[in-house]
Amino acid sequence: MIQTLLDVILPVFLVIGFGYVAVWRGLFPVSGVDGVMKFAQNFAVPCLLFVALARLDLSSTFDWRLLVPFYAGAAICFVLGVVGARVFFGRDMEDAIAIGFCCLFSNSVLLGLPIMERAYGADAMAGNYAIVAMHAPFCYGLGIATMEVVRAQGASGIDMVRSVTRAMFRNALVLAILAGAFVNLSGLPLPGFLWDGLDLIVRAALPAALFALGGVLIQYRPEGSIPTVLMVCAIALVVHPAIVWVFGTAVGTAPDLFRSGVLTAAMAPGFNAYIFANMYGRARRVAATTVLIATGLSIFSVWAWLLALG
Repeated sequence: MIQTLLDVILPVFLVIGFGYVAVWRGLFPVSGVDGVMKFAQNFAVPCLLFVALARLDLSSTFDWRLLVPFYAGAAICFVLGVVGARVFFGRDMEDAIAIGFCCLFSNSVLLGLPIMERAYGADAMAGNYAIVAMHAPFCYGLGIATMEVVRAQGASGIDMVRSVTRAMFRNALVLAILAGAFVNLSGLPLPGFLWDGLDLIVRAALPAALFALGGVLIQYRPEGSIPTVLMVCAIALVVHPAIVWVFGTAVGTAPDLFRSGVLTAAMAPGFNAYIFANMYGRARRVAATTVLIATGLSIFSVWAWLLALG
């Protein structure tokens, strides 16, 4: 039990801690962390996803028995977050949707990929890449469409589709996934030196992203409504992976894909939760505080799910 914590989880959070302490003690500037995060999110991680999707066996990886349990669970958690914020904490509908988005958007890349790799090895990550490929389009599509319906009060569906599409195609991760899928499906040959260059960038992706994650977290302060934040943490860290577990067991998800689905669902809400809240100017303090607290709590929740998965 302790060995799982030491071998799989703590190395990942140690790198996050390095970034946190470096900025906290003034050893690394905030502007530098912002630069590292932009490099990770806009260049290195997109390269990682492009390479993974270009080389993936799409026919065996995009299995509905993985994707339906994961995204059904995500949608249910979104609804639970919206209803909980509206009914139990008296938030207006727009705030409630932003809070529901925090329950919806797992940190599938910056936390999910390194923890899965540490736990089961690089060869077991195909399911993670399948989830990541659909993650931003699904989550932003659901969140933006719901928010626009509430805000528009009868505006045209064309405007709503335009808002969702604009958000999608400004996202470097989405563009990298589409490009990787195109190379995979078309069989487009790429020169060896290009693959070698991409592989060099890919090696830097996860360490840079984890270090930057720590440096960015210190900029958040635990200021939001703590009961609301704890509700989101419970839904994101416990309810979502539990739903994926139950649904995945019911439909007979293959073991490797099952582990990918449960572990990805168990990740803390990612920065996109705050980006979404900031985009609409709604529940920003709750979103920022949730990212901070849930990331810390996920040390223990992920440990528990790893033990349950064996």
